[in-house]
Amino acid sequence: MAKKAPRGRTRDAAPRKFKKKTSPLVIEKVEYVDYKDVDLLSRFMSDRGKIRNQKLSGNDVQQQREVANAIKIAREMGLLPYARRVASTPRGGRRDDRRDDRRSRDNDRPADADDQTTITEDTGAGDDVVDTTDAGDEEA
Repeated sequence: MAKKAPRGRTRDAAPRKFKKKTSPLVIEKVEYVDYKDVDLLSRFMSDRGKIRNQKLSGNDVQQQREVANAIKIAREMGLLPYARRVASTPRGGRRDDRRDDRRSRDNDRPADADDQTTITEDTGAGDDVVDTTDAGDEEA
């Protein structure tokens, strides 16, 4: 069997230089990360509600710690969701990836007319916020 080429850089290659991403806290000159500033804190969260890591956000260690603590406090106060569930399922609960030979009743309709996206925010207080949009109702 032939020998595979190494996947990493060769010894002769120069180390890659990269520009460190600047934090939104530095750009906006924020001195204190407030748990009530939901717009600022949501920049440091993913679409699923997870806290982004330092490399993605551009924070240094102390900024990341302050942001994480502020997000955790805001979650406890109910200002930010603990998690967001993003699900895309066709209406009626039918799946298109079934492998049986039966045809669905609504094959005559276009596929994008059936799709519906539901975003549910779990606020932790027992009341979920549901946002349902149809794929055909996209605004320009």
